[in-house]
Amino acid sequence: MKKKKDKSEGKRNLRKEQLAWDKLDNTANLFPVIATEDMTNVYRISVTLTEEIDRILLQESLNRILPQFLVFRMRLRMGVFWYYFEENTRPAPIVREEYSSPGAYIDKSRNNHYMFRVTYYKCRINLEVFHALTDGAGGIIFLRELIYQYLRLKYPDILREEKDKISSGIFLDKEDSYVKNFKKGHSKVYQSERALTIHGEKLSKGEMGVVHGYMPVDQLKKAGKKYGVTINQYLVGVFVYCIYKEYLKEQPSKIPISCCVPVNLRPYYDSHTMKNFFAMVSAVFRPEKEQYTLSEVIEIVAESLREQITPENLNNIMSYNVSNEKNWILRAVPLVIKNAVMKRIYGISAKATSATVTNIGNIELREPYQKYVEHFYTTLSMSKGQNIKGGICSYNGILTFTFSSVLLDLSIQKRFFQLIAKDGVAVAVESNGAYYE
Repeated sequence: MKKKKDKSEGKRNLRKEQLAWDKLDNTANLFPVIATEDMTNVYRISVTLTEEIDRILLQESLNRILPQFLVFRMRLRMGVFWYYFEENTRPAPIVREEYSSPGAYIDKSRNNHYMFRVTYYKCRINLEVFHALTDGAGGIIFLRELIYQYLRLKYPDILREEKDKISSGIFLDKEDSYVKNFKKGHSKVYQSERALTIHGEKLSKGEMGVVHGYMPVDQLKKAGKKYGVTINQYLVGVFVYCIYKEYLKEQPSKIPISCCVPVNLRPYYDSHTMKNFFAMVSAVFRPEKEQYTLSEVIEIVAESLREQITPENLNNIMSYNVSNEKNWILRAVPLVIKNAVMKRIYGISAKATSATVTNIGNIELREPYQKYVEHFYTTLSMSKGQNIKGGICSYNGILTFTFSSVLLDLSIQKRFFQLIAKDGVAVAVESNGAYYE
């Protein structure tokens, strides 16, 4: 009996030794340090299907695809010098009907130690991801394959055309593209100037107000063209103008409005990583006089983004971040000290941002699945000093701009969609129940 016990213990130890592990990418190192129940660093990407969700089939779909995505099969562990990922061999997280506000804190001990969750409500599927795991680009890949698998189970006729496996051409690359593309010779690129904070009466604790605006892409292109800007520059510019109009009441301010805009770095470095790979730039507007026009603000915002979104500047941002990680002195500092220092630095840098607008791009589905899908949208959780954010994505010719906010006041959101409609764009708006309770 003793020999059998020793043998079984040896097998368990061997399995443990064979578990995959991985470093956090350069950006991900910050998220476990600053995450709290109020500042969760969890984003949501949702999809609305044409029929109500079958929970059993959705769970089965998750069970089938998860083994093929090692990036999502990781649990977070705390080392002496850094956090790290270790392969999670537990069953997939339980799919539940939506039970919390978008982007709520993921309690890993109640989620089989996974850093993502899948929920549903009527026709909608929600994928919520702790940002240390991956960014929106990685989230889209995972959600898309979950949709494909679910629809194959829901509508077996699709199986006649589609094989029951991960799509061909999908890269499941786990490289840290920050480190791979690091180049020395960078300059300091971040500004620490204090930015405007949008205050106001807040919704009840734990609640988040969500407003979706659905707009035709071709009409938005025409609206942007009228100002000589891209769709993204146009939307960020209108958002900044609405803050100026509704919050500052068109008054001059010594403190600028600074809107953070994440930039996907993959196209600049031919990267296909499933990990985080983005850089932060800021659209800065300094209201030095009274009564700026919408056109003036859009041009200022667009020029601010043009100056920063260049290969040289994006490389400087990335290299500056990686250089701190590579510093041998910092690497030798115990994690408990690193955490305290990183929290302090983040607290200072957070004051330089008023809001965030992220665009995760155009989401494409293969032809057999398109008719079963109506909309995609992305919802951001709050960050320190940021009480309102915007998330953008588009599908099948419709762009969805989603406001997430913990503020009771809706004047910025209302003004935003009114101005866009005035520019000739058809806008359909809906919101969650947070504003009607």
